[in-house]
Amino acid sequence: MMWSVLKNIFYKKNRKELKQETMKKFLIVGLGNIGEKYQNTRHNIGFKILDYIAEKEESTFETMKLGDICHFKCKGRLFVLLKPSTFMNLSGKAVAYWLQKENIPMENLLIITDDLNLPFGTLRLKTKGSDGGHNGLKNIQTVLQTHAYNRLRFGISNEFPQGNQVNYVLGEWSDIEMEKLTERMTQCHNIVKSFGTAGVQLTMNVYNGK
Repeated sequence: MMWSVLKNIFYKKNRKELKQETMKKFLIVGLGNIGEKYQNTRHNIGFKILDYIAEKEESTFETMKLGDICHFKCKGRLFVLLKPSTFMNLSGKAVAYWLQKENIPMENLLIITDDLNLPFGTLRLKTKGSDGGHNGLKNIQTVLQTHAYNRLRFGISNEFPQGNQVNYVLGEWSDIEMEKLTERMTQCHNIVKSFGTAGVQLTMNVYNGK
């Protein structure tokens, strides 16, 4: 009888500790396409931001199943950075796999993506929304079966001739854009850390539009 009571207490404690540990892990996914020809394109801003964060956090990516992975810690939180190797249109497969593998709850997922509907460098953190015609977000929504996941949109503007959208998003940054990217990526780094340590609502209040 006593052993049964102690065992229940032990298991309840373990479940509580496991839940607490799970809530301290965050999956940060940068969207992009693999391959050198895509490396400096506007569509790959998600990869570029994660590379910047990894460098600043002195972490290194390792090629693993469905993507490149690295980790860093901040204020007791573990951040798992993922660059999917599935190509943009199948990003959801990698996201779902690493959420499950790392046992990370949906509310601790953050997708970083480019957005044509925002002026260059504008940052918008949201907890849900439509895919906005973005194939990566569209696939993630299909695989996860929800549009209620956190996303950080990085504006790349829509200043291109009609019918030239594909060439624009797969084109490389202009010299003027390149001059401003470092400051914008620093802000993204701050947003990612705040997302994990202060929460999404407070982070939206502090950083959206800045």
